[in-house]
Amino acid sequence: MGDLIQEQESCSTEERRSHHSEKTKNNLINRLNRIEGQVRGLKGLIEKDTYCDNVLNQISSVQAALNGVGKLLLEHHMKSCVMERIQEGENEVIDELLVTINKLIK
Repeated sequence: MGDLIQEQESCSTEERRSHHSEKTKNNLINRLNRIEGQVRGLKGLIEKDTYCDNVLNQISSVQAALNGVGKLLLEHHMKSCVMERIQEGENEVIDELLVTINKLIK
């Protein structure tokens, strides 16, 4: 994951934007494209009256895939923007991060 921090811009406090390397961005987009396909597949399962347990297992797979994307983004965020803001004395970023983590683990 060390390559996540390469090729990044500085975090701006006025205009906050993500700053992923192209490799990371492509990885995230590819993962989300697969998840999008899985969600369309779920819709098809419902339309075909697939046995509920099978649909629920597929839902679990989609949730796990989304969690994987969330973990990757959280790691990158902590190693870049959060670290930079703490180094700049902006300790309120910790409260922001805690709110975000609480939303992710609901």
